[in-house]
Amino acid sequence: MFKKWISSFIVITILLWHFSLLNSLAASPINSSSRIEGMLVVDVSNSMKSSDPNNISSEAMKMFVDMASLKGDKIGAIAYADKVMREKALVSINSEQDKQDLKDFIDSVDKYTYTDLSAGVKEAVKVLDSSHEQGYYPLIVLLADGNNELDPKGSRTLDQANADLNQAVADAKAKGYPIYTIGLNANGKLNKDVLSNVASSTNGKFFEANSADQLPDILSEIFANHLKLKIVPVDEMVANGDFQDVKINVPNENVLEANISMISSQPVEVKLVDPSGKEVPIPSDQALLSQSRTYSMVKLTKPLQGDWTLKVKGVPQDKIDINLIFNYDLQLKMDPLSKQSYKSGDTVKINAYFEDNGTQLTDTAIYKSMKSKVLVKDLDNGKTEEVSLSAGDKGFSGQFKLGNSSSYEVNVKAEDNSFFRETAPQKITVQKKAAVPITKSKTDEDKPFPWLTAALIALGVLIMAVLLYFLVKKWKENNRGFSGQMVVEIKDEDTGERSNPQYRKLKGFKGKFQLHQLLGLNPEFAETNQIVFKPAAGDSLLIINQSNCTIEKSGRAIDAKKGQIIKRNDRLRIVLKQVNKSVYIEYIS
Repeated sequence: MFKKWISSFIVITILLWHFSLLNSLAASPINSSSRIEGMLVVDVSNSMKSSDPNNISSEAMKMFVDMASLKGDKIGAIAYADKVMREKALVSINSEQDKQDLKDFIDSVDKYTYTDLSAGVKEAVKVLDSSHEQGYYPLIVLLADGNNELDPKGSRTLDQANADLNQAVADAKAKGYPIYTIGLNANGKLNKDVLSNVASSTNGKFFEANSADQLPDILSEIFANHLKLKIVPVDEMVANGDFQDVKINVPNENVLEANISMISSQPVEVKLVDPSGKEVPIPSDQALLSQSRTYSMVKLTKPLQGDWTLKVKGVPQDKIDINLIFNYDLQLKMDPLSKQSYKSGDTVKINAYFEDNGTQLTDTAIYKSMKSKVLVKDLDNGKTEEVSLSAGDKGFSGQFKLGNSSSYEVNVKAEDNSFFRETAPQKITVQKKAAVPITKSKTDEDKPFPWLTAALIALGVLIMAVLLYFLVKKWKENNRGFSGQMVVEIKDEDTGERSNPQYRKLKGFKGKFQLHQLLGLNPEFAETNQIVFKPAAGDSLLIINQSNCTIEKSGRAIDAKKGQIIKRNDRLRIVLKQVNKSVYIEYIS
């Protein structure tokens, strides 16, 4: 009887854990859209004047910004020398003005004296930690020559800098932040080993760049790795001073955006004609134009399927390299396998299909235009076999036979010349022969029941259940969301001048956020990183002040060291101590 009670207790406890986890996960829906959170990190030390004399790093960062989707990609930028010199927090890209603000920031960065690579990487990880949202794919793009040069008058050593870099890289790997490194090597002093190690350690990739015309391939590969896109070479032409026609084919109606990049040493003029023969104004809601010193980019939003004509006019004899990148919001899904467990020699049937915003795609043309295969990885020996799938009206299908290994992992990959997608892997367990039952001897049966062992097991299970309960509770607190927005104004107490009100939406934060984040992580207001906001009951906020700043409400100072509740339409004044300025905030719907 006691044996049954112990067994029932263990089963019930495990079920309680299971449902607790399921409920906590169900409370946080995952956004399925393919959006990026990209931190651009650039070395702005004095050495870059020789390793990057043509300022390729700025062109690369601006091109990355221009390639970002206008549907909510988030981009931030960090300029570092021996410490973080300038910083732009993650900005949600929803308009051309958002992009222009980022590019203006990139152009405004100066050069400084010394270099400490760890400063930039560590700060990028910190920013992603504070702003990462589910449904976004985080990444770091690091542009540097890989060399450290510390202030000889300072106390910091190269060993300390290297240890900090290793720790920052380890943190990025643990949190799933791949680092793509672009090595700038105009003077031949590039430290490839350092940048290659940073990239490979975080599942990123290292690239070497000596000239601006290498950037489209590099940035396209970064986007390809991250959003599963491909670069489509279109044309390489020599300008003759007149408009020259270039054909651009949009393969299907599922293209969200098409980025047409034109790399040239001289400015170009462009016109655009849609498949019906109608000229599309540039700029317009459908076609946006971005231009920089070494490139021009046309972004088409929801372009019509068919052949477009790009008319390009350049300076005579100037070489113009034209490439195309499509952006799709399609996800490849694989049906659950029909069995949980198989036997050696069994046939496994595979069905996969695309989803567009959660709806299964039934576009025969797109399936027929793609190559698809199932990747079967033998988990016993690590080898992977590829089996081609057939395209039908509603997806891809096929089958393969299992070998004699104990377990496999399968996923489907589909690709054409402009993008590819892969499904999440599914595991297959192969049944082994049933073991011969062991007959207990009489002496085993005569042994007394191990009461002490059973009691210790029950106690251990109970302790683990309680611990898991508190861990889940803490996880929910750390991931609780915010609503509403904060109006932020800054007053210079010396001149009396006020900044324009800035409206900061709070829904992107989880668990807590700092006032410093609302202020764009501006180093001038670093003292506000000790002023923290947490969600409270009834759509209110809890403000906790561990800084030396004074917080006033309705003209009176309030003590918020242990927390004060802020309700909708409450207005606060934060008096800074390190600069003679005040920050006014108002919590609104």
